[in-house]
Formats: sequence, structure tokens, C-alpha cells
Amino acid sequence: MATIPDLSHPPDICLLLRAYAEQRWLTSELEPNLRELERAHAIPEEQLGAALAYVEVLWLDARGRAADTDAAFECLDPELSERHQLLHERARRYYLAVRRLRGQLEARVRGLTCPQEHARNAWCSPG
Repeated sequence: MATIPDLSHPPDICLLLRAYAEQRWLTSELEPNLRELERAHAIPEEQLGAALAYVEVLWLDARGRAADTDAAFECLDPELSERHQLLHERARRYYLAVRRLRGQLEARVRGLTCPQEHARNAWCSPG
């Protein structure tokens, strides 16, 4: 008979929920807008400025969500009992996957919002 893992460790659950929420928001809100901007001639020239500004606002929101997820990750206790280890590892792996997605989307946002600086590998807005 298989044993059911103990799912009563709040920091792991919190991280899983935060990472899931961030991943879902990135893929349902930010990524579709990026995809549309990246398609050639998908947005009329006169609407391009507004579309880029909207993506910048979405990216600011994404950074706030990322900060919440990162804070949840910082709450993980590396000295866990063996019964919490499975959940801890799954939460950590999911968090790392969301960070990779975040980094990929950040590169796309940079490429669209400040292409000259992106070519030099620098971010065009502070902080």
C-alpha cells in the first residue's frame, strides 16, 4: 500500500500556490500580449505605442507577483523532517520552473520595449 505524503507544511503549500498563480498569470496575461506584439504587422503602427506601454504595465505587475513568489520561496525551511521532503522538493522544482519562464518572458519584454539596450544586454528601466 502506498503512503500518502504529509501535505501539512504551510511554507511549501504557500510556495506552490504562489508559483502556480504567477505561472498562470504569466501564461494567460503577459505571454499572449507579447506574442501579438512579436508577430509582424499584427498591430497597426498607430496603436504600437499603446500596446508597448500596456506590456510595460503588465511587466510591472509581473515583477510584483515575482516578488511575492520569491518571498514565499525564502520562507522554505531547508532543515525539514523527512516526511516533508517530497513536498518541499516539488515546491522548489516548480518555483525554479516558474523562474525560468519569468526569465524567458523578461528577455522578450526587454527585446520589445528597449531593443537598443537589449542588444547591449542592459535593462532600460531602473530597478
